[in-house]
Amino acid sequence: MSKTWFITGASSGFGQGMTKRLLARGDRVIATIRQEGALDDLATQYGDRLHVVYLDVTDTDGIEKCVDRVFAGFGRIDVIVSNAGYGVLGAAEETSIDQIRHAIDTNLIGSMVLIRAALPHLRAQGGGRVVQVSSEGGQIAYPGFSLYHATKWGIEGFVESLAIEVAPFGIEFMLVEPGPARTNFAGGLVLPEPISDYDGTPAHDLKDAAFGGGWVIKGDPARMVDAMITAADQQDMPFRLLLGADAYAGVHAALTKRLGVLEANRAITESADFTDAELAAM
Repeated sequence: MSKTWFITGASSGFGQGMTKRLLARGDRVIATIRQEGALDDLATQYGDRLHVVYLDVTDTDGIEKCVDRVFAGFGRIDVIVSNAGYGVLGAAEETSIDQIRHAIDTNLIGSMVLIRAALPHLRAQGGGRVVQVSSEGGQIAYPGFSLYHATKWGIEGFVESLAIEVAPFGIEFMLVEPGPARTNFAGGLVLPEPISDYDGTPAHDLKDAAFGGGWVIKGDPARMVDAMITAADQQDMPFRLLLGADAYAGVHAALTKRLGVLEANRAITESADFTDAELAAM
């Protein structure tokens, strides 16, 4: 049975890849874009099975109006894919206040507002699924990507809590965490004005590797898109979907280290509570 999907950030990358795959298999897609004409070829090919909407995800009022319009116009929407976003590559000290605000407005607040706007409609239709495209960077951190990680760790915390709140309404979530992939993500990176004191430090070393060919990217965007769709179709959709062998290795190592620190400090951690005797005397 065909489904109806609502996908943000469909001009390029994973959003465009998902749009193409879903249309090819017979589904209907409502795709939001910021780049004029980005999906004209698909619109010509698939006609009324593709509905293109121009949306800036930093426009919170526009997001809410867009969501209301598409539910009113298309009825049931089976899967919402919150995908729009970009990266900032530079040491935290190098970033400007405007860059900080725009990254948070786009990657974090835009996603939160989109999901929040969809909840009344999903409740009314008896449930639905939300796929939030996060990143391996929602669980680990690279030097030079502090703003990006702040938004991805933030949206993961938001979804973790929200998923529990709305589970009684049949609304399900999946956090997709791709590792580095051969998309145009690097081409869209914002690069703050560098501070020479950071030359030879991890933040600049990583930037040099990213643009100097020293960082081998193994992730295949087409395979990642296929994996996202396959997981979203499953009866038991996973809450988290990590994509890529390097992402698996990195997240596994980070979680193992975090657990080790937790266990090593258990005695100090537990010493912060009232004792049983003290609680009994209260």
